[in-house]
Amino acid sequence: IAVKGDEIYFSDGNSGNIHRLSPATGLTVYAGGFDTPSGIAFDKNGGLLVADSGSNTVKRIDRSGVVTIVAGIAGSRGNADGEAATATFNAPIGVAVSDDGRIFVADTYNDRIRMIENGVVKTLAGSVKGFADGLAGSAMFDTPLGIAVWQDSKLLVADSGNRRLRVVELDGRVTTLAGDGSYGLRDGTLGAASFVQPTAVALDLSGSIFITDGNAIRAIGLRPFAVVETISGGSRGFRNSVPSAALFNRPSGIAIGSQGQLYITDSDNALVREIGGIKDDFQETTSGTEEPPRFTSSEFRAIASGRWPYEPQDRPREIAGTLGEIRGKIVDASSEVWFHNGLDIPGAYGETVRFIRNEKVLHPAAVENFETSRELLRMPTIGYIHIRLGREASGTPFDDERFLFETVGTRIIDIRIPRGTKFAAGDAIGTLNAMNHVHLIAGRSGAEMNAIDALTLPGITDTIAPIIEDVKLYDENWDELETKSADGRIIINGKTRVVVRAFDRKDGNPERRRLAPYKLSFMIFRPGEETDRPGEWNISFERMPAHDAVKFTYAVGSRSGATGETIFNFIASNIVNGEGHREAFIDPSTLENGGYTLRAFAADFFGNIASKDIRIEVNK
Repeated sequence: IAVKGDEIYFSDGNSGNIHRLSPATGLTVYAGGFDTPSGIAFDKNGGLLVADSGSNTVKRIDRSGVVTIVAGIAGSRGNADGEAATATFNAPIGVAVSDDGRIFVADTYNDRIRMIENGVVKTLAGSVKGFADGLAGSAMFDTPLGIAVWQDSKLLVADSGNRRLRVVELDGRVTTLAGDGSYGLRDGTLGAASFVQPTAVALDLSGSIFITDGNAIRAIGLRPFAVVETISGGSRGFRNSVPSAALFNRPSGIAIGSQGQLYITDSDNALVREIGGIKDDFQETTSGTEEPPRFTSSEFRAIASGRWPYEPQDRPREIAGTLGEIRGKIVDASSEVWFHNGLDIPGAYGETVRFIRNEKVLHPAAVENFETSRELLRMPTIGYIHIRLGREASGTPFDDERFLFETVGTRIIDIRIPRGTKFAAGDAIGTLNAMNHVHLIAGRSGAEMNAIDALTLPGITDTIAPIIEDVKLYDENWDELETKSADGRIIINGKTRVVVRAFDRKDGNPERRRLAPYKLSFMIFRPGEETDRPGEWNISFERMPAHDAVKFTYAVGSRSGATGETIFNFIASNIVNGEGHREAFIDPSTLENGGYTLRAFAADFFGNIASKDIRIEVNK
């Protein structure tokens, strides 16, 4: 993102466009035809420099809109210095321009900082991936992203993989300005503070430094003494509010407006955000009221036809886990539990896993957890977990240059897949690791959808209704209601919770397999008012609920994981879905005294509905 006067310019890596937001013309495409554009910066003549990651080039848009290559060879990856027309880059992401016209490039996957001056490309600093301060080639970076000119003769670099903010002087000397290399959002003195993944950096006229980091906005220079502080965000999400309460989802670009406001590209929310006048008033609210754009299920299905992640891609497979299932075990309020956010599709150890749709990498660090059971690749709309990426079961790498392996001798120690790398449906991702299943995520990070609904997997069927094992009632303090009337009805005389123990099954699954139902609810009715489905579903897993909704969804005793018994105790009286969650009860003050039937419901995606009745008596 870059600002010129009252106009905001930002790159869209997915569409290949540079957009302009102007008070006069609104939002327009300023220039198109790029291959995953990333960082942008204006030169003194009004030209806009673009780090075009997917083409491995640096380009310039002149004031009339003509696009030319400044340096690099389109489609050619390398790290050669020399004449601009023959020099090569490796998916550069950051670009900055000094007042004298020199262009500085964060050559991300070469782990180098490059300079373009008078038509010649020179490596200022960096060598192999790693961490080291020092001079020129003795210094090391790890996936440098954002870059900005600082104090006229220095550069600030967001060294994402090292979780540090680095300084590069024009003689190539590299030092660390902030960050101790540990993971986290720890504020404090420059050497003691920690970062998650610094991605972009910008400076205001007074020299204060602003950094996008993970899901947060950090700053240096707002105090009389040098400290790193978090001024906004922290947890993933979306919320417009005062800076301390606002939420972001992978902010990746930052620029300073003429009035000191911060403009931020909130990438996984697909929004441009503003923090107004942060230097003058920490209570200024983030502006704008737009909600993050989200796919509907039908829109998501329309992107590509459904495929399974194995060969043949039209053959149905077993389903071992669905979105919304609890992971971990609830013993008490302190239990560490979370929602399962995808679809588990079993396969054989070492089986080749394949892409299910055409996509290109947008996240600069799309690969995570190398050589662990949770090794993963996050594409823009689909995530793939539990895969040995780019490698056979033996560990032998695929003959595929899209996978960048880091080696020590013959041993592979890490892997990266550059931003802008394209894959087609059916291409091999890798092979199944010891988890023996693909954890498939549908939807953008932070906006995950139920993959059974969003993907229309070929041949998938389900004619088996869920099973409701038990229905229990509890008072507001979680004491079970067991007192019964003379005719055996459970007596309700105060706020009451409904807990439904249920699970789902699916055609083709082993009998032992227990999945979470798609929706749950209950109804209360008098004799003669019977219904075969509720008016509203209280719990819905159409979309991923918020993380802190887990204990609004599941009661004590719930558990699920790789081993052991699976128990789903749903708090069916609460309201939980992808839009929000809240505690709710049966309120007897809304009912007349007398006998009723409480009918619990559990439904799967395919329309099969199970129900179970208990008799209750309202006696206020």
